[in-house]
Amino acid sequence: MPISVLLVDDEPLVRAGLRAILEAQPDIEVTGEAGDGAAVVPLVRQLRPDVVAMDVRMPLLDGIEATRAVLRTVTDPPRILVVTTFEADEYVYEALRAGADGFLLKRSRPAEIVHAVRLVAEGSSLLLPASLRAMAADRRNDRARADFERAALTGREREVLRLMCRGLSNAEIATELVVGAETVKTHVSAVLAKLGARDRTQAVIAAYESGFVTPGTVG
Repeated sequence: MPISVLLVDDEPLVRAGLRAILEAQPDIEVTGEAGDGAAVVPLVRQLRPDVVAMDVRMPLLDGIEATRAVLRTVTDPPRILVVTTFEADEYVYEALRAGADGFLLKRSRPAEIVHAVRLVAEGSSLLLPASLRAMAADRRNDRARADFERAALTGREREVLRLMCRGLSNAEIATELVVGAETVKTHVSAVLAKLGARDRTQAVIAAYESGFVTPGTVG
């Protein structure tokens, strides 16, 4: 089955451009569009997309609140890919903290857009750019540190989290640690559960905000 995508952006030209890029791929189809975050929850329930590509700044309901609404009210919610003009943006960071699975710059090349949709659809995470890693590190605080310590990750789980912070896939982590892919999958699931993270992106943010990793310690 192709990856189904819902496009949410208040600029029709942006939606048209994304649609043209994505529908040129045999494994991706755009099943719907919306011009504001307020329309997202009803459309997600109706269309059941695999991925929502969502603008972060919209007039009625922005991408942060729309992300929260989807994750709060929709059973088995889709993956959410935030689409934005600016990389170092507080809105983007808060959308990721709210549960978005990754973000994409509107100026990205077509191949990068397609790659991001595929990665997010399969549950992999995109490497946070240096600006957002620095933003997360700047938010280091005692509460995040205490929450991280309470999670009591094992030594192997900590190794896996460090590699997740480098943006490695499960297969790449397996190669790095010389273990099986299923073993890595088990460790990743344990890391997410212990940190209370919806996905890998939230786990990476928790790693930075707790001080477990810093921008200079990952590739």
